[in-house]
Amino acid sequence: MTTSSITDPRGIANRFGVGSNTPAFARTPILQPGTALPDGVTYLPSGRATSLWGRLPARDDAPVLTIEPGATVVVDTVSHEGLLPDQGQDPTRFFGAHGVQADAVLLDAIEIARDSARDAAQDGPHVVTGPIEIEGALPGDLLRITVVKLEPRVPYGVVSNRHGKGALPGVLPRSGTTVSVFTPVEERDGTLVGTMPLTEGGERHVAFPLAPFLGTMGVAPAEGGRLHSVPPGPHGGNIDIKLLTEGSVLYLPVQVAGALAYVGDPHFAQGDGEVALTALEASLRATLTFDLVPAADAREAFGELTGPLVRTPDYLVPTGLDPDLNVAMRNCVRASLDLLHARWGMDEHLAYAYLSAAADFDISQVVDVVCGVHARIREADFADVQSGPGRQTGASA
Repeated sequence: MTTSSITDPRGIANRFGVGSNTPAFARTPILQPGTALPDGVTYLPSGRATSLWGRLPARDDAPVLTIEPGATVVVDTVSHEGLLPDQGQDPTRFFGAHGVQADAVLLDAIEIARDSARDAAQDGPHVVTGPIEIEGALPGDLLRITVVKLEPRVPYGVVSNRHGKGALPGVLPRSGTTVSVFTPVEERDGTLVGTMPLTEGGERHVAFPLAPFLGTMGVAPAEGGRLHSVPPGPHGGNIDIKLLTEGSVLYLPVQVAGALAYVGDPHFAQGDGEVALTALEASLRATLTFDLVPAADAREAFGELTGPLVRTPDYLVPTGLDPDLNVAMRNCVRASLDLLHARWGMDEHLAYAYLSAAADFDISQVVDVVCGVHARIREADFADVQSGPGRQTGASA
């Protein structure tokens, strides 16, 4: 199989139509399943046999891939936008209505929309690839997922506000049950940007930078049964933390033997809050490294983690989750206090004061049944803390 690509104006015309209002789509490859892969990589495609649509992998699901700790995997992820019943459940037709020709529509998206089981009344929208078994993972360990690389598979995506959901339920959308804003990706001044018009059908004068990340990264929960794909929890799942870009790390408490990790819900860009219901949803090829932090090392480095923890090049990012945003905020503050004490031995009242003076608490999202808040704690602020019991760098983590 060869890689489709957009390499010249004729290629753009062939794949995306022509006309005075046709966007100047970025000349990026169309990363169809199995194409343009480096030699020797471990590759996990999305599709009917390797993905779930609307549910998360459960403890009793057979892994679709088994790896050793430290392995790097290239995973193709698929956005649900353009696949859903309210969009016709035919991505070729849906994207074709926006000028995208058939060979620029992902084949795995077509397969999932056509063949994958999903109960539209009961299941979530997200396509989730996995589970991946990490050999030797045990409850109490931390799964460390490092985001090595994220590549757009197509130069377009969709932002949707549907079914009266979002931050303004019952107010927006005004025009019906589904609003899906097709959003081309263009290259402007050497940078990939999402583009939108100011008025429906107008020229695309609005441009915002891409910052790709995976909205869903998780492990199988201890309880039985496949969880709905929308609400996040201690298992991770649909946490929608936009800091999980290239170079970041996600720590998840392992709940079942083998961890049974999964990823999905790819985004090209998102604002904190994700207020309209979705971000710029679009398919990504993700290169991820899966490591284990043994339980004892995990406790020494971070204390008793009960939910997701993000690490960027600059910040430690504890999280708080709850259907009530106020409770999610309080949970995040408590998680931050516990982390400061466990990692650096900081007294509670001093940690509380530090958080108030120096840490930012951001709303991850308010649209996924369970709201999310995450804190940003600068590790550089603790660069002078000496190593020792309760005061260590957590190098093994």
